[in-house]
Amino acid sequence: MKLVDPASLGFLLLPFTQALQLPFGIPTSVHGIRSTLGASFKVPEFIKKFADPISTSPLYSLHRSLIEIPSVTGNERGVGEWLAGYLIGKNFTVETQAVSGDRINIFAYLGKNRTTHTLVTSHIDTVPPFIRYKATSNTIYGRGSNDAKGSVASQIIAVEELIAEEVITEGDVSLLFVVGEETLGDGMKTANSLGPKWKTVIFGEPTENKLAVGHKGIVMFDIIAKGKASHSGYPQLGVNANSHLVEALSKIEHMILPKSDLLGESTVNIGLIQGGVATNIISPYANASVLIRLAGDLDETLEVIKKTVHGLPVELRFVGVAYGPQETDYDVENFETIICSYGTDVPNLHGDHKRYLYGPGSIFTAHSDNEYVLKSDLTEAVAGYKRLIKESLWPTKRVPAIIEKVIKEEETIAPVSRSAMVGDKSS
Repeated sequence: MKLVDPASLGFLLLPFTQALQLPFGIPTSVHGIRSTLGASFKVPEFIKKFADPISTSPLYSLHRSLIEIPSVTGNERGVGEWLAGYLIGKNFTVETQAVSGDRINIFAYLGKNRTTHTLVTSHIDTVPPFIRYKATSNTIYGRGSNDAKGSVASQIIAVEELIAEEVITEGDVSLLFVVGEETLGDGMKTANSLGPKWKTVIFGEPTENKLAVGHKGIVMFDIIAKGKASHSGYPQLGVNANSHLVEALSKIEHMILPKSDLLGESTVNIGLIQGGVATNIISPYANASVLIRLAGDLDETLEVIKKTVHGLPVELRFVGVAYGPQETDYDVENFETIICSYGTDVPNLHGDHKRYLYGPGSIFTAHSDNEYVLKSDLTEAVAGYKRLIKESLWPTKRVPAIIEKVIKEEETIAPVSRSAMVGDKSS
């Protein structure tokens, strides 16, 4: 069955207004209705639903509000202040934590108990550039719609619903929304000084509503080659830095890196290359920036990188963040699982807690110029987060795998009669 776009409602009803010879047409928005009938006219709820279906859904409305506020990393203040106000309006106790400049993390909980059993968290920053919000009957577009404001909105609504259902109370769950995840993770690193330690942390990222079994680590480094400029007609008088860099990059691209049975192969990306002055000058300087997604051990990977360029006339300079592969918990039944090759804030939050990684949307559309999330994925994510929260507070008691195996093996053994075991005394 094909769904009717609400925007077409006015067109569908137009013949009826003409037949009735009404002095007005059927507008296609709530604003249009008020313009036609007067600002004091109270628009019935069923008309609101058709004219602006987003506003009638707490989930979609919250999601839209978050997307409409630009929050490229480094400029998250606006969305942080708005979100703090929203949560205060929902009767949460809200703390803002300074990160750098005017950037703030948002920490919220019920009542006065800021030390809760479970923490639900995601990030409110996005990659550039800002892309405006747009919604169709099934899909929502815009920067952050997927990564990760879809997670933020779904997490908040999940917690609100559990409170309304009287499933959770003060001391059970807190919310943390951080800045800076898309670059250095400085928001989550700062959050380590908040004080509380949690038993379980549920991280929100686009995982297609599947539980992540883990994600790869990351190493970033620059390779720098220095040469000597000379006229290109007399290359023997100079040293070509570009040639040295090309040789090093070839070896880097073909090196054998540690891998993992769980996460697979490590991958290498030569992301930036710069070098030279002009085509008629032997290049005096060249450099490249490389990013590796680690599936294997961090220390072993660093050793392989160093050995690969050892003896070459280049300098190796490690930059930015570096961490090894991250394993996350996936012990909740009836969730599909996924392996993630991207980085998250999981390693940036210290503590001995269970770690779940889950959220709506696909990483394949995140960061793209057509970033989007399906409305159905947002709705499904609310249910998923509720299940994870409840499981974190009241874990399902399961038979240990080794005992379960023994039970199944015993069930397959044919029963033997007692007489066969002791002998038939009738003979």
